[in-house]
Amino acid sequence: MTTHVKPAAGESPVVREFPEGLPIGDHWVEAPVTEDVRFPYDGTFVAHAPVGDTGLAHQAVDAALAMRERVGRLPSHTRRAALLATHEAIASRRADFERLLVLETGKPLVDCRVEVDRTLLTLLTAAEEVARLHGETVPLDLLPSGEGLLGFWTRKPIGVVVGIAGFNYPLLLAAHKVAPSLAAGCPVIVKPAPQTPLATLWLVHLLREALAAADAPQAAVQLVTGGPEVGVALTTDRRIGAVSFTGSAAVGHRIARDAAPTKVLLELGSNAALVVAADADLDAAADAVVRGGYYASGQACISVQRVIVVDAVREEFMARLTERVAEVAVGDPRDPATRVSALIDERSTERVRAWLDEAVKAGASLVAGGGVSDGVIEPTVLLDVDRALPVWHEEVFAPVVAVRSVPDLDTALDLVNDSRYGLHASVYTSALDTAFTALDRLEVGGVVINEVPGFRSDVMPYGGVKDSGAGREGPRFAIEELTVTRMAVIRPTTKKP
Repeated sequence: MTTHVKPAAGESPVVREFPEGLPIGDHWVEAPVTEDVRFPYDGTFVAHAPVGDTGLAHQAVDAALAMRERVGRLPSHTRRAALLATHEAIASRRADFERLLVLETGKPLVDCRVEVDRTLLTLLTAAEEVARLHGETVPLDLLPSGEGLLGFWTRKPIGVVVGIAGFNYPLLLAAHKVAPSLAAGCPVIVKPAPQTPLATLWLVHLLREALAAADAPQAAVQLVTGGPEVGVALTTDRRIGAVSFTGSAAVGHRIARDAAPTKVLLELGSNAALVVAADADLDAAADAVVRGGYYASGQACISVQRVIVVDAVREEFMARLTERVAEVAVGDPRDPATRVSALIDERSTERVRAWLDEAVKAGASLVAGGGVSDGVIEPTVLLDVDRALPVWHEEVFAPVVAVRSVPDLDTALDLVNDSRYGLHASVYTSALDTAFTALDRLEVGGVVINEVPGFRSDVMPYGGVKDSGAGREGPRFAIEELTVTRMAVIRPTTKKP
């Protein structure tokens, strides 16, 4: 039985410190239209949001290009100071950011608190990485022709960056785009998801204020909202240096094709797997499935979706998992006790319901959940799902976990790899050799042992393989992606004056 929690009471109006319109160039410009942002949990009005168009997208690119050289020459201390000032500004307003994130995403408060924490770490780490942005000397005299030559390389900004973020972590994903771009000396234009522009607008406003205080151009960071046509206008402009996109595989593939030969960094979807070996701590593994499968209401690219259990511990593991799932609190995301709430919109909810119905009709057992209460999909566990169905092989992006059992660990690892995705996977085991076998064999961007596949620190290289994307995030690694090496070869003159 799913636990339901009561809505929070005594809510104050949402805080909004940023101006009306869109931050383009060194000013805020009026948007042609606005759209209502509504609370996904109950549909109540949150705020009016500006909606841009292709004309404003082109205007932003022009402004960024005009600032490219100046931004690329900003002193390290200026870029660092702006990032640190933004970090402090968000930290001082963290409760307001958390509440705004809850209202525009419908994500539980506990997850929005984590999002703000990670955003702060991203800004701080990017500021620290400014001091590490340097090159090194090269021994050119390894060949006789290089004798007497001095060689070294440096890193230079790649140019204007277009960053496109998903709806599920709008503040954090925007920070993943703008912080490394500014640290690298690149002007950046961010496009938030249409459903969730508010926290990103506030982030960009605070960063532009920090830039102005440091006597740097505000046009170094701009934001344009709008639909797919705005994204196309931004990503297909041959004058930009790189596109950094977080979202679905289908959209990411289209961006990569349309933007070529521009560099494209893709952080796409997944259907993360968790393997339970015969020697696993079953209590810890069951806890991991619950923590990792239902956080952010399952709307995370590395939430647990596929659970692969070795036959020897199938029944015992399922008993523990079923017991734990019943403890998950469902309801109003403003309540600190809530762990699962409404998806971003009704269309997503209907898609998931259709996938669940399809799986049950094809023979899967509904072990827990499966229903919809007050618009919220209950934490769901499916057993013995047909591998050909989308609830197994595609990204569900909902509080749904599918379990299958296999005869042994080798089969389990093969089943993890039997996916077009490859972002993160985890293995629960007490054997060190099993851990290293998984590290060697799993075709994913990150292998996590005895922790949820959704474990992610913003100081590590993060990204996937196969249809889960290309390139790596995390400030240090993103900065490398957004810079290019420039080699210098010097033969000192021997001519006397």
